[in-house]
Amino acid sequence: MMVLHTMELIFHHAVRNVRKNHGNAIIGLMLNIAQTMMLVAVFMLIFVFAGMRGSAIRGDTLIYLMSGVFLFMAHIKVIGQVAGAEGPTSNMMKHRPMNALVAIGGAALGELYIQVLTVLVILFLYHAIWTPVEIYNPVGAFAMLLAVWFAGVAIGVALYALKPWMPGASKLLTQLISRLNMVASGKFFLANSLPDTYLTYFLWTPLFHAIDQARCFAFINYNPVNTSLMYPVYFGMGLLVLGMLGEFVTRRRASLSWAAKH
Repeated sequence: MMVLHTMELIFHHAVRNVRKNHGNAIIGLMLNIAQTMMLVAVFMLIFVFAGMRGSAIRGDTLIYLMSGVFLFMAHIKVIGQVAGAEGPTSNMMKHRPMNALVAIGGAALGELYIQVLTVLVILFLYHAIWTPVEIYNPVGAFAMLLAVWFAGVAIGVALYALKPWMPGASKLLTQLISRLNMVASGKFFLANSLPDTYLTYFLWTPLFHAIDQARCFAFINYNPVNTSLMYPVYFGMGLLVLGMLGEFVTRRRASLSWAAKH
């Protein structure tokens, strides 16, 4: 019963997070769709004017770009949402059913809902208006979206645990991870095309592995050899344990004076 009650609280908190920025959840979804489509359009222009289309996988260039942008958005957005969830000194935590697990779970689940809907809507519009969408293994591609979302949740939890101690550093690290992954995520290129001397600059991020593996599932003629299918999962599991331990220590030492101080 306790588990079911917690899951119900997480669901309701996820709904609250979806409606937090906009009273109408549809408007929030449309804004996220517009942001994702603008990012795809910008990258497509870069591809065309920089003459990079030849470096993509043989097939649909837009699917190639979207496979990177979708995972990038899911990863970065969930990091920001989880890292910015209600902390131990927030007003929401004064209500007894509320706890850190509900705050983190609600933020993560709400963002997953928005991102999955965004992917489905954009792919449907592309399929209906432009050209039929062909994905070699859609289940595998969706699994990589979940994997990179999970890794983002883990990073967000670590930043969430750090925030009461160093709120400025936590915010700075959140922005830094987002900026680094604009380049290190590998949206523009394939891991197979990188020489070994450059691979070390990208292999640290789970997003790089997930995007490369997702393209293996999206295209029948691509077989990744430099990235790991399970790295985002292992990375997320390890960092999630550390983050939850940090949150436990933070919660035990939290006081209302922190909120006034920060």
